[in-house]
Amino acid sequence: MTSTLMDNADPVGRRVLFDVDGTLIDAVENQRRVWRAWARRYGLDGDEVYRVALRTRPLETFAQVAPERDPHECLAALHELEDEDVRSGVYDAFAGAAELLSALPAGSWGLVTSNYEHRVRGRFARTGLPVPEVLVDAAAVARGKPSPVPYLLAAERFGARPEDCLVVEDAPSGVLSGLRAGMTVWGVNAPVAVEGVHRHFTNLAEAGPAILAFVAEVGAAR
Repeated sequence: MTSTLMDNADPVGRRVLFDVDGTLIDAVENQRRVWRAWARRYGLDGDEVYRVALRTRPLETFAQVAPERDPHECLAALHELEDEDVRSGVYDAFAGAAELLSALPAGSWGLVTSNYEHRVRGRFARTGLPVPEVLVDAAAVARGKPSPVPYLLAAERFGARPEDCLVVEDAPSGVLSGLRAGMTVWGVNAPVAVEGVHRHFTNLAEAGPAILAFVAEVGAAR
């Protein structure tokens, strides 16, 4: 991030940066179905492949479960299945998501996802959620979560200081990404807190009032 961008950063405006899958959109069953379908193509055990996929990025997953296969071919097959799932799968927004996003001031929130923008837009269209102006996807960065790069890029696009940004996440890699970016990080949609979060909420609806209060306050507080 350049010094010019930091010098021009809004000194008081606070921003909320949401992860997508697992935070705003309930996509767990969709991800399980996609990975099982992918595993069937290669004669692999779907449950085992999914267990590996939960803790690794796709290319790392392929290296573990199908090391003899061309990883680019594997990735193309996965993308094909994911795109088909966006078109035909059943998606739900988490309770409170639509109300929260509608209540947030325009321009105060964005999305930071390890998925691709066209899939996010497809899922949001299916669930009726609004799409913000700032959306950082997998294609926008060379290094994804848990690197701080995606969240820092979102702050840069807002012209906001990292310390004035709130990250809302459900997964360890996203939490670590936000922490490394120097942002306030709150966890949602998990029975127990992910290590490192500054606050933990069992679900998104519970977190909603606190998120709105964060945006309304002046100065960063964790």
